Amino acid sequence: MVILMRLALIDGEHYPSVTKWALKKINACCAVFVGGREKIESIENLERELGIIIFHGDDYLKAIERAIKAFPIEEVVDLSDEPVLTYEDRFRIASFLMLHGIVYRGADFEFKPKRMRRLKKPSIAIIGTGKRIGKTGVSGFVARTLKEVADPVIVTMGRGGPKEPEIIDGESIKLTPELLLKVVEKGGHAASDHFEDALTSRVLTIGCRRCGGGMAGFSFFDVVEKGIKIAEACEKNLIILEGSGATFPAVRADKYITLVGAHQKLDFIKGYFGPFRIGLADIVVITMAEEPMASNEKIDALKKTIHEINPDADVHTTVFRPRPLEEVEGRVLLVTTSPRDAAIKVAKYLEELYDVEIVGISPNLANRSKLREDLKHFSNYESILVELKAAAVDVVTREALAQGKRIIYMDNEPKNVDGKDLKNSVLNLWEQIKDG
Repeated sequence: MVILMRLALIDGEHYPSVTKWALKKINACCAVFVGGREKIESIENLERELGIIIFHGDDYLKAIERAIKAFPIEEVVDLSDEPVLTYEDRFRIASFLMLHGIVYRGADFEFKPKRMRRLKKPSIAIIGTGKRIGKTGVSGFVARTLKEVADPVIVTMGRGGPKEPEIIDGESIKLTPELLLKVVEKGGHAASDHFEDALTSRVLTIGCRRCGGGMAGFSFFDVVEKGIKIAEACEKNLIILEGSGATFPAVRADKYITLVGAHQKLDFIKGYFGPFRIGLADIVVITMAEEPMASNEKIDALKKTIHEINPDADVHTTVFRPRPLEEVEGRVLLVTTSPRDAAIKVAKYLEELYDVEIVGISPNLANRSKLREDLKHFSNYESILVELKAAAVDVVTREALAQGKRIIYMDNEPKNVDGKDLKNSVLNLWEQIKDG
């Protein structure tokens, strides 16, 4: 019979005799007192009455941390109740225990972390707190930054990824619009993350699929482990693991870069399993940190929250700016997923840096029906400049080729707006990995 090392969370709202009765049922080795004084005299008296070591303090997370350092805890059982621990408190505890790979179980819930094995090669995981916050843009940036010093391979896990891991040699393959359309015609997803990574970073990429995402960030089904094994076997020095939405590979990377969208609800960052994702981070990149996506007050609140959760994280405040993947000039139609106000800023940036005139903007790349309507109203352009997303291939590319227009894909590159240098921080992260 396997006996788990269990830690119990207890409170002073239960009579000690009742708590003692429950402790015997779960066979706990120790307990953490989380609050409430109505039915107890003192912690010292409670410890004597229960006959168990009780960790306590003003911060229940620090008390739990002391307990798991003192005992090889495998499971935490919550014997407390409202109002001592609220729903928010329990998610804080769940996030903390998820970081340490410990099961958290209550009367009607259980949060069970997946086993996260260490990779055989150095690794950096790029994860996010949601969808459409720029993980692929940052992954490409990290890969380009480390290309000469670390010779990386990227492993992706998209919702439109291939059934079996698909390898693309970014340096040798020429990803033309015609080739991408052929992939679509064969039933593939030509705008899957590994295509975009190969095109923007020109490094070896391995595309995988996943389906479903749990609350903490693990997928229901995926083929990522197969992709990682291919990456471990190839002659590359660094594996970059790219998450999908708020989901990421169930392996333990050497270093983590966590992305937070400035437009996201603050509750999603400081509550639920936001602290788990932030807690993993060595670098936190706040993306889209400008109006209309977020106010300065919102950005400051995000930075404060991130620091409270993970004071050791290197926090960067950034915006995305377009990087055309080919030479661009003349009259250009800009097609993007950005809201119109943000797209106007992108257009102005392009006109300032490149010899182009933006003659039209469609912010509806994520909405095929609206995008098709938009394209009907534009004609006075020579080229279409577009992000490599799903509709960019099966709608925009077809339209461009049908009209004899040139199509140019673009990358979204993070730019610091806080006086810091994300590129140097990424290089330093690689140095830390090499130094062990």
